[in-house]
Parts: sequence; C-alpha cells; structure tokens
Amino acid sequence: MDATDIKILALLQEDASISIAELAQRINLSQTPCWKRVQRLEATGVIQKRVALVDPEKVGLGLTVFVSIETADHSGQWLQRFAELVSAMPEVMEFYRMAGDVDYMLRVVVSDMASYDGFYKRLIEAIPLKNVTSRFAMQRVKSTTAYVLTPPVAR
Repeated sequence: MDATDIKILALLQEDASISIAELAQRINLSQTPCWKRVQRLEATGVIQKRVALVDPEKVGLGLTVFVSIETADHSGQWLQRFAELVSAMPEVMEFYRMAGDVDYMLRVVVSDMASYDGFYKRLIEAIPLKNVTSRFAMQRVKSTTAYVLTPPVAR
C-alpha cells in the first residue's frame, strides 16, 4: 500500500458514494488506474464493504449500552458457542474478546430500557456467564468509523 492508496482510503472513508471520476480527480490520477486500485483494495480485504451510516436516534435506537462480561469457562468450545450466540443477536453492534479483568465487551444498541432488558434476559439465558455489567451511555460525544491513516515511511 502506498501514499495514493492511503489517499483513496481517506476519501472513501469520508464518502463511499464518491464517483470514480471525482475520486481520481481529487488524487490526481486517471480513472482507470484509480478504479483498479479501488478494486485491488476491495479484493485484498482492505476495503471490507461500503455502507450507509445511519443516525441511531433518528431510527428509534436511542440507547447505547456497553456490556462487560466475565466467564468462568475459557475453553475453545465455550468461546465458539458464545461467539455464535452473541454474533447472532442483532442488537450487538460490536463484540470484543478482552485482556484484563473483563473477558468480553459488547456495544449494544436498542430503542429503550425495556428492549435492553429483553436483550439481557436472552443473553443470560443463552449461556452460563460469571458476571454481566451494563453501562449506559448518556451522550454520544464522538462517533467515527474513519481510521487515521498515515502514508508509508520512505526508506
């Protein structure tokens, strides 16, 4: 990946609906080489997919909950089953296995407290857990999906 790829990625993270013509113009490249670079970035998995970002409050999903989970079982079989169950829950937006005093962290988005209570009950009934701690976000201060990309260092 070179500096041109970094520029392409930065612009696509800003607006994935940008046309190839405009993208090429903004990075000073002709359209065909620009398109081939985008295709290569997609084929290699650097660009995973292009999506529309939705404002959760405007679609009735105003409650974000960070859920910390501790488990007594750390076997591979348990993790596989747990990962499948949690990944299938549509309210879970992000799911991480952690280092430290918490084993797993989830970011859950729901419409209200009653919806979260339903999610919580399904979660604790699905698989044995040692401890589940819920932290409710009062305000989203910053939210971004764009990574900070730096050009490769010249050698």
